[in-house]
Amino acid sequence: MPTVGSTTTARVLVMAAVALAGCSRLHVSPLQPPPYRAEIPAAYDATWSALVRALAHQNVPLRAIARDSGVIASDEFVSPINLYADCGQLSGDQLEGEAIVSFTVFAESNGARTTRIQVNSKMRTQAFRRGKSGKLRPAPVYNCASTGRFEANLLDAVRDSVKE
Repeated sequence: MPTVGSTTTARVLVMAAVALAGCSRLHVSPLQPPPYRAEIPAAYDATWSALVRALAHQNVPLRAIARDSGVIASDEFVSPINLYADCGQLSGDQLEGEAIVSFTVFAESNGARTTRIQVNSKMRTQAFRRGKSGKLRPAPVYNCASTGRFEANLLDAVRDSVKE
């Protein structure tokens, strides 16, 4: 049997929840794309050398490089939001500012004349603002998704290098 006090308390709690939800800002995070995959029409050794040259040409800081296992991991570096990282929207305004990005490249031989490449990315905001104006804020930190530009540019450079 319901009492008047419990109904009033429930209404107050519901109104408080609605008021708090109305004050919060909705962050719409971009969908995380799958890892970037491609095949390079060249042997593993030529592709590996081209990968290392392309990363050096783009001045990407490297944390680890292991030719035998086919792994290259970059250190984290700063990139403008929307160049390599899509950090989504906050209350309908696109996030702008700086993102921390890192990439891991996997290479494996696929026969004598082709090499499979996979590029994984990890990104988050470092300092952001809503839209084009305002002060950059470091918190809260939002996860970002790759725009695919870094990966496409890297593998285009590798393909051009192995043709030469």
